Amino acid sequence: MIAYLDMPSGISGDIFLGCLVDAGWPIADLVGLVHKLAVPVDRWDIRAETVMRGALAATLVHVRVAEEATHRHLPDVVAIIDGVELPAPVKAQAVAVFTRLAEAEAAVHGIDVNAVHFHEVGALDAIIDVLGVCAGLHALGVTQLYAGSFPLGEGWTQSAHGRIPLPAPATLKLLAAAGAPTRPAPGPGELVTPTGAALVCSLAEFRQPPMRLTGTGMGAGQKEFGWPNVARLWLGEPQERAVPASRLVQLETNIDDMSPELYAPVQEQLFAAGALDVWLTPVQMKKGRPGTLVGVLAAPEDETTLTQILLRETTTLGVRAHDVRRYAAGRAQRTVTTAYGPIRVKVKLLDGVEVGAKPEYEDCRRAADAHGVPLRAVYAAVERHQGATVETVA
Repeated sequence: MIAYLDMPSGISGDIFLGCLVDAGWPIADLVGLVHKLAVPVDRWDIRAETVMRGALAATLVHVRVAEEATHRHLPDVVAIIDGVELPAPVKAQAVAVFTRLAEAEAAVHGIDVNAVHFHEVGALDAIIDVLGVCAGLHALGVTQLYAGSFPLGEGWTQSAHGRIPLPAPATLKLLAAAGAPTRPAPGPGELVTPTGAALVCSLAEFRQPPMRLTGTGMGAGQKEFGWPNVARLWLGEPQERAVPASRLVQLETNIDDMSPELYAPVQEQLFAAGALDVWLTPVQMKKGRPGTLVGVLAAPEDETTLTQILLRETTTLGVRAHDVRRYAAGRAQRTVTTAYGPIRVKVKLLDGVEVGAKPEYEDCRRAADAHGVPLRAVYAAVERHQGATVETVA
């Protein structure tokens, strides 16, 4: 089963839990998870209720935990997760979420990732949110999560570090690291929390997949705005396309009078503007001059913007455009736990059958840097976990 997370009013840990409970995950299972954390029963309260957000009925999950004086570091949180009796994939996903969160906080405050004091996000309610979401998706049989864009509101909020602007700096770091799509919020306020951002950025692929819907769940936020404060989880089965996955445009231009070091920033600008792929091919121009063919693959709606970048940022006097069809294999993602931490793996599918897998390069690079080992050692660790050969980069 696959799922698509629609976030018209943002996302947080409790809203995500509300989506899962509304979709059929028993609230009793979340209560049972907290019992496994060995938290004294007089220190927490978890319940779900149906509430109205505007004209929409949604499930609101209350997670109330007595405040703690303890400020946990990442190793403390990982130890708690490792000690819970849950399926290995659930724990691996939860560790990946908190690792991303710690990396974002470390980048914001300029400190080592293991020195991060989690404050609110390291409290038990956040651990319950993260473990609960990962366990709920697993229980519902969701093998791949997809998500839409994040609505980002402006304003200010109070944090453990004092007054900070919205979106919260850690939230922005998380979204930027994942290349997540964003859009203006329907109003001011914190609609996307760091915990919510870490969950979605760690677990989801940002696109709406073709699917046959079999169920839905609607989760409510604690706050009430001038619009329904909800998120929606669509559940269904992958729907294989019998026709080309998409119709795209291919842009090309031949250049023989531009300094080679200028191509890299042009590629960066093209990708930032929406290019799906950019490539450089050596060609021989008239009079035997060596040149470079710059190729760009893009959605039709991005053709004008990308053409303008090529004309403005290179020495070319013209750009060719061709309509092309692209056949796409199915895609999925899983997280594996290695000696170097959680690593996401991209999976290639044909007719729902796995035919290839490749570790996420950035995850492997970060793990190699953090542990001071060669990149190939991280790839080898992923391969051992997979039990089969995975494609590595040269």
